[in-house]
Amino acid sequence: MAASSALYARRRATNAICLGISTAAALFGLLWLAWILVTLLRNELGAIGPGLFADSTPPPPGDGGGLLNAIYGSLVMTGVGTLIGTPVGILAGTYLAEYGKSGRLAEAVRFVNDILLSAPSIVIGLFVYEIMVARMGHFSAWAGSVALAIIAVPVVIRTTEDMLRLVPDSLREAAAALGAPRWKVVTLISYRAARNGIVTGVLLAVARISGETAPLLFTALNNQFWSTDMNAPMANLPVVIFQFALSPYDGWQTLAWGGALLITVTILLLNIIARTLSALGGRDRS
Repeated sequence: MAASSALYARRRATNAICLGISTAAALFGLLWLAWILVTLLRNELGAIGPGLFADSTPPPPGDGGGLLNAIYGSLVMTGVGTLIGTPVGILAGTYLAEYGKSGRLAEAVRFVNDILLSAPSIVIGLFVYEIMVARMGHFSAWAGSVALAIIAVPVVIRTTEDMLRLVPDSLREAAAALGAPRWKVVTLISYRAARNGIVTGVLLAVARISGETAPLLFTALNNQFWSTDMNAPMANLPVVIFQFALSPYDGWQTLAWGGALLITVTILLLNIIARTLSALGGRDRS
């Protein structure tokens, strides 16, 4: 009896120590996150105003100005990159979850996808620079969109595969028993059951590429003026923030803080929406 009591007390002490270390680690991470957010808000709130969204031409030093051209460029390249990467990611994830599963090709695809997930974005930018920018002879928004699409694809693949694997096999078997072909089982049963999770993966991919700077430096570069030509350099928020933050002019630094606030709020909202959809998907499956 005494031995079991001592063992119980030791286990409780071990549990308390591990719980305390985990809580301290979580609070340590939250501390830095809160510090970053407070710093952003303190410096950015003064930069937000109507002129930030109305003026599309960066100002001369000392004058006001806006970032409408950069906001437009970021929206266009992020949108095109998402349109390119989403179908590729969903189809590849579908193959891994529904058709390939444990085959050699599937294992190779998963291995390459894991590498892409952890690959530095600057490496992807250099890759697109070599295959597109160098061959075309100029920077372009198309090249920037392709670089963002390559970054988005592995996120969509991983999420799609994971969500489809959560769909019960009994649903597929019931549809197959009714005589439905495999493609109808996937599109009408599996996709519908995993819809919220797949959309969540797409939103997470958009949040992932929205603030990327390094690949755009090597592909889309920047444009100080309003431009809708996808075959030419195009302004974008990450690069403008990078350039303005390093400038010696207070007005440009203020605009950089304003652009950083826009990206931060956008990514925060996308993550909140993704979490909400993920929770709704889990509730539906239960």
